[in-house]
Amino acid sequence: MSVTVTLIPGDGIGPEVSSATVRVVEAAGADVRWESHIAGAEAVEAGDEPLPRSVIDSVRRNKVALKGPVTTPVGKGFRSVNVSLRKELELYANLRPCKSLPAYPGRYEEVDLVVVRENTEGLYSGIEHEVVPGVVESLKIITEKASTRIAEFAFDYARRYGRKRITAVHKANIMKLSDGLFLDCFRKVAEKNPDIEADDRIIDNLCMQLVVRPEAYDMLLLENLYGDIVSDLAAGLVGGLGVAPGANIGKDMAVFEAVHGSAPDIAGQDLANPIALMRSAILMLRWLGMYEEADRMGKAIRHVFVEQRIRTRDLGGEASTTEFTDAVIRRIEAAGA
Repeated sequence: MSVTVTLIPGDGIGPEVSSATVRVVEAAGADVRWESHIAGAEAVEAGDEPLPRSVIDSVRRNKVALKGPVTTPVGKGFRSVNVSLRKELELYANLRPCKSLPAYPGRYEEVDLVVVRENTEGLYSGIEHEVVPGVVESLKIITEKASTRIAEFAFDYARRYGRKRITAVHKANIMKLSDGLFLDCFRKVAEKNPDIEADDRIIDNLCMQLVVRPEAYDMLLLENLYGDIVSDLAAGLVGGLGVAPGANIGKDMAVFEAVHGSAPDIAGQDLANPIALMRSAILMLRWLGMYEEADRMGKAIRHVFVEQRIRTRDLGGEASTTEFTDAVIRRIEAAGA
């Protein structure tokens, strides 16, 4: 049965990696129809809101979206489209698998982490104001409902995908009420899931341990800001944001996205690495129940990267976006011959 997916190409290199990913998804045999919508700077230039209502309505209708990177202005301009999309659609769980790339030279070879981040509150609630000139107050919102919900998501994911241990990450030694509530909710949920090991780490200690022995961790559960930072750190352990997939998941809908930026400095030059969005599309296909198509994509990307060593410049190769994409498609076709 055909599935309609909302496609948000993004800006900067977004349209290039989105186009490449669409080609590979279709080559893998996924019966997907694309409903494309613009957002971010491109939407503003067209006289619309950064996150047009048409985008929200499309995702609500289709229940699934694939999104390329969207530029977020620093210190001024419109609010992050990514944050607005997650809050508007109640995409409360951010999922970031980070696994070492085979045959890629790096400091670590056995990293296999899944970072689960609460997506709707914390300091990212965006509740801030100027108290007096020169003094700004920003509120950190932590609720029992959201903290329990994200902990339940993490344990459900661990059981479904064979994960053995979840580590909650916090700063409850200092922020005893807010982070304390997050940790308390995690512990209560852990008591109901005794088959999965549960422990916790203070955020600064966890960051130090990740760069010393990342192989010691399995799943990490974090509130919003900590999760944003640690998920990027974890991506750096396995090759960088150019290879890191991401998903934002709610009760009955999900948006899958590349987590890297829009890289306007290389936009339009056919230099962008499409692996992150391609791997995000693999997560999407599995979420849709298209396991065979997802496996075809994954195996083809792995073969091109590991066996043929065709890589974009950010990973030490010379291939363009198009050349890498063409190689993946050829591999899918050859494997199916």
